Amino acid sequence: MAYNIKDVFYLSTAATITKATSGVGSSQLDLSAYIDPIARGRQKGTGLAIYKVHFSVLNTSGQPVDPADVGVFTASMQAGLGVGDNATGTGFSTAATELGNTNALNIATSVYYCPGAQGNGGELESYVMPSTEVPYVVVRDNACLIYEVRDQISVDDLFLSVRLECAQISLDQATLNQLLRTQTV
Repeated sequence: MAYNIKDVFYLSTAATITKATSGVGSSQLDLSAYIDPIARGRQKGTGLAIYKVHFSVLNTSGQPVDPADVGVFTASMQAGLGVGDNATGTGFSTAATELGNTNALNIATSVYYCPGAQGNGGELESYVMPSTEVPYVVVRDNACLIYEVRDQISVDDLFLSVRLECAQISLDQATLNQLLRTQTV
């Protein structure tokens, strides 16, 4: 399960956060090609180890966020949430603990403060993040990028993207069972 360059590959997904709206939105990433949670005979189950998560926020023209924008939102990657693709404020709502450290499905979470909200450049503060030493291992067939707009984006629609550094890993039956229990919604 060690992080090494020959096994690591990248997956990504993105969502557009519409200005002047609030609420929750999402973009679902299909992981079924990378995961097999069923051990058969001597063949071990397979999980997806996520070592690093990189969030990016730009306007929809691919430029930095306008300095006058004052919006604030939380972005998170969640294992096996299965909520699909939802535009801002149209799909679902998050539970009070869904974006917190106590959520077992939480792969990574960051809060983004637009430049005007900080009085300087935009800032992305991460508070849940896997590591190369202890990756988050997904055994569900999807991961969802979800975001919750706390203060409305005021100037431009924003393009939120996420890139995952990951690798397929073999899992013994005991580890697989534990992960399946913790990743059950």
